[in-house]
Amino acid sequence: MKNFITSIRRPAWTLFFGVLLMGCSRHDESAYQGYVEGEYVYLGSSQAGKLTQLQVTRGQTVKADAPLFALDVVDETAALQQAQEQLAAARSQLADIQTGKRVPEVNVNRAQLAQAAANARKAALQLTRDEAQYSAGGISKAQLDDSRANADATSAQVRELTNQVQVARLPGRSQQISAQQAQVAAAEAVVAQAQWKLDQKRVNAPADGLIYDTLYRNGEWVPAGSPVVQMLPPQNIKVRFFVPETLVGALTPGREVIMHCDGCAADVPAKITYVSNNAEYTPPVIYSNESRAKLVYMIEAHPSVADATKLHPGQPVTVVLK
Repeated sequence: MKNFITSIRRPAWTLFFGVLLMGCSRHDESAYQGYVEGEYVYLGSSQAGKLTQLQVTRGQTVKADAPLFALDVVDETAALQQAQEQLAAARSQLADIQTGKRVPEVNVNRAQLAQAAANARKAALQLTRDEAQYSAGGISKAQLDDSRANADATSAQVRELTNQVQVARLPGRSQQISAQQAQVAAAEAVVAQAQWKLDQKRVNAPADGLIYDTLYRNGEWVPAGSPVVQMLPPQNIKVRFFVPETLVGALTPGREVIMHCDGCAADVPAKITYVSNNAEYTPPVIYSNESRAKLVYMIEAHPSVADATKLHPGQPVTVVLK
């Protein structure tokens, strides 16, 4: 009788567990395994130098534009000062060309002009007297010619010095000014380049984020372009999971998903941002119904910036489609 009762009850227990398994199977069909991944930002300087300041530590959270590290700036500071001095010299030369001669130099030309004018008046008077004496037969023709030549020479000197005074008041020729303006522009470019190289010796955080790791220590030589700080902004945290070939055609960017992780206080919502076009596994033979079941496609989803800080790269998650 006992065996009979047991045989009667066994199908009922079997049916109960079957219902549970079917329920779990349906849950598994809508839940997919994945993991958290971070797209790290490697921050370095375009210039080489010795690391003099490392202002962050691994695991620290920083705000955008927070100072991260600095390299020595001795060479760049000297180069900037040299460029600034050369720029000042070029600008002074341009100003000198544009203003003409200085006032004392112009005054010298004016004094020379006054002296030449006095000599010209004296020569003109002497010529007048010599012409009268020659008419009266008091002097020779040669003496009259000398007097005329002297008058002409002093008059020419007056005209020359008059032109010199006018030229002294003029700025440089347009071609000279243009050439010097080009020199000033070139010097300004050198200053800008030197300032940029100096600024490259100090690196700040490009965005809010987590200092995932530091790769150098104070006093070490850092080659140009070598990263010093490995940073993870929250917007660079994503989840990768895999879905079967039968489902990938229904997924598009923007679709919402729910992520569950061990230890999380609540599930984390996210949106699909990428659907892979390539299968992660390709059978070596012609497709069949059995082999197609093995195909999976990678899907990427991004949580909000506020929720991203709850996740950690490498952390396994379960993703449920909505």
